[in-house]
Amino acid sequence: MTTKKGKPLLSFWQIWNMSIGFLGIQMGFALQNANASRILQTFGADVEHLSWFWLVAPFTGMIIQPIIGHYSDKTWTKLGRRRPFFLAGAILATIGLILMPNADLFVDFLPALWVGAGFLMMMDASFNVAMEPFRALVADKLNNSQQTLGFSIQTVLIGIGAVVGSWLPYVLTEWFGFEKTTEAGKVPFSLVFSFIVGAFFLLTCIIWTIIKTPEYSPKEQAEFEGDEHVEEEQSSFFDIFKDFGNMPKTMKQLGIVQFFSWFGLFSMWVFMTRAIAQHIYNLPADDSSSEQFNNAANWVGVIFGVYNAVSAIYAFMLPKIAENVGKKRTHAYSLLIGGISLISIYFITDYRWLILPMIGVGFAWASILAMPYAILAGAIPAKKMGIYMGIFNFFITIPQIVNGIIGGPIVKYLYNNQAIYAIIGGGVCFLLAAFSVRFVEEKID
Repeated sequence: MTTKKGKPLLSFWQIWNMSIGFLGIQMGFALQNANASRILQTFGADVEHLSWFWLVAPFTGMIIQPIIGHYSDKTWTKLGRRRPFFLAGAILATIGLILMPNADLFVDFLPALWVGAGFLMMMDASFNVAMEPFRALVADKLNNSQQTLGFSIQTVLIGIGAVVGSWLPYVLTEWFGFEKTTEAGKVPFSLVFSFIVGAFFLLTCIIWTIIKTPEYSPKEQAEFEGDEHVEEEQSSFFDIFKDFGNMPKTMKQLGIVQFFSWFGLFSMWVFMTRAIAQHIYNLPADDSSSEQFNNAANWVGVIFGVYNAVSAIYAFMLPKIAENVGKKRTHAYSLLIGGISLISIYFITDYRWLILPMIGVGFAWASILAMPYAILAGAIPAKKMGIYMGIFNFFITIPQIVNGIIGGPIVKYLYNNQAIYAIIGGGVCFLLAAFSVRFVEEKID
């Protein structure tokens, strides 16, 4: 047996370059989150059906991320084991971003709504291919003392990318005079151009990470774990199911926290535009093309940018806060603030005041993106990092699938098409997630 060799400490900028791809991924992801419902409504989707279209994201993530995690653990190429997946996902996501808002160009073959939904599925699948190995790469490259910093830097870059992606349509229309509206059934050029810019930055940032970040070889990884030789393991697709059955206890406990967190997030992403259009702008449920509706939709992009900007700032503080009060308390307090903030939207009547609760949501979002992974990383074996990070995604996708199935009917039949109550429900879910954190057993080094 050889002595376990610690991974070398990386500089701040090495960790930054390692995660820069997340900047581009999240810029594209933010454009999708803030505008997919708007685009689908433009192509003819009813508000109660929006959550069904959004099921594409969690379904593709649930299927793809464990598979990508499994094979990125086992597949070594000249480019490494994580980076080939970054590149493939980036290329496909770029194509999807360019084509989704232009789905009306394909109406000779299929209705624009279904083409748009198809490109939404393509984007989601591609984001998942590119995104999952980034979580594993942090654990690959960093020792335990730097992992919270690594996930926090990812959260900072996610926040920056999301701010740019969320604000871009608003900036183009309000600062540069791009058109706000166009003929019925078509997406304004300001939004089309935003998606093209997002596609360019996504591909550029992924390539930056690939060039700047070498991966450790199998031999080096074995030395870090104290192995005498590199194991030649037989890889089988069905190993995924074995690993699923053997998941660590901490992961199962975090799964409850994740369920409530992502159920709430899904409600916010899907129904915020409609909620603000109705509750603040006093528009009818069937308005999806007026100038006021587009003003509301653009403002939702702005406030989504606010919570992402706050998350980027707060993420810098997370390692120090977690060091002082612990990872669990840090996550619980952040979720508590986010839950109260979402609920408070009900009491707001002036759209400008929506910025205030989004600050609190930013605290929760930063913590959701960083703290569960920081808690989890110390509880899973290094050789299984990719597959377990992929399996952990089940606890993100399942609540979104459940919400996607029941969310629309609940808004229509229980809330009488008043989407603001879906936002309140999301806040309650954040509070339940905060309470659930107390039952998580954290491994302390």
